[in-house]
Parts: sequence; structure tokens; C-alpha cells
Amino acid sequence: MISLEKYRPQVLGLLRIIAAYMFLLHGTDKVFGVPAVFGAQPLFSLFGIGGVIEIIGGVLMILGLFTRPVAFILSGQMAVAYFYVHASLSNVLLPILNQGELAALYSLVFLYFVVAGSGAFALDNKISKK
Repeated sequence: MISLEKYRPQVLGLLRIIAAYMFLLHGTDKVFGVPAVFGAQPLFSLFGIGGVIEIIGGVLMILGLFTRPVAFILSGQMAVAYFYVHASLSNVLLPILNQGELAALYSLVFLYFVVAGSGAFALDNKISKK
């Protein structure tokens, strides 16, 4: 049987980069209105501040810089988003009905990075070697 274990760091790094890129797009939409899905939100609103956190956190996660603490903050942000925004709309146990699937999934994915680290292709790896 072929062991795929040796590819774990590369796949983890790829997951980090792709998830962070998609997360970053949520922030750029909230702050700059690009891509125009929801449109720019007032900067000092709950969504505007969330967008700034998503941009900064998304960039740091793409780079793999301070991965664990950044992922902890982003996981918490998405947990708050789920319970404060989405779960208040409908049944907390049915994210498909309250449109909270992405918030719940992002929260869990970022929590995984807190535990697993950054994987391959990360600046954290370069810093820790020095």
C-alpha cells in the first residue's frame, strides 16, 4: 500500500494557502467592495472591522507567518460570526438554514491550524530554523 503520510506537510500548506486566500476575499469585499458580493461596509462597523481582521489575517495565513496565533484569532472570529450573526437567524444546529456553513467551517479549519501548525511553504518554517 502507498503511504501518503510523507505528503502531509505539503497538503497542509496547500490547505492553509487556499483557505486563507478565500478568507482574504471576504475581507476585501467588506473593506473595498472587491469582488462586489456584499459591497464595502462602513469601516468602523462590526462588518468593517471584521473585514480588516480578515485581510490582515488572510495575508498572514497565506504567508504562513505567525500561523498558530493568527489562526486562533480567526477561528474565534468565525465562531463569534456563527453564533452572533447566523445562529440568531435560525436553528443553531442547522447551519444550512441559517447560512452559517462557511463561518462554522472556517472556524474549524482555522482551529485545526492552531493545533497542526502551518505545514509546508510557510515563513514560520524559515524563522524557526534560525
